[in-house]
Amino acid sequence: MGKFEIKKTANDGFKFNLKAGNGEIIATSEIYSTLDACKNGINSVIKNAPDAPVEDQTVEGYAEEKNPKFEMYTDKKGEFRFRLKARNGEIIATGEGYKAKAGCKNGIESIKKNVVDAKIIEVE
Repeated sequence: MGKFEIKKTANDGFKFNLKAGNGEIIATSEIYSTLDACKNGINSVIKNAPDAPVEDQTVEGYAEEKNPKFEMYTDKKGEFRFRLKARNGEIIATGEGYKAKAGCKNGIESIKKNVVDAKIIEVE
């Protein structure tokens, strides 16, 4: 079972990390100005992630998907990354860089599974 950990940032904002059952961070958020906005972001991830299709931008001529969706892409270092976009097109969660595309796909699948019954915890 996954969990969302909400942390206060140095500049009085809030962000969350989604952790898998093994404690590994599988997604992170932007910095929100209020705790309520951060919780709304979490609820958006919970609502949008489970059924979101994956738009694989690493292949030429990829099929564009409607939001909400996961976008898989390569960064400047050539690593595979993903971002989850809400229905309105806003990025609501991002993943780390993966050396292999399979690892990136596994990260997306892990999010889809872990958000279903994830607990929300505020940490110091």
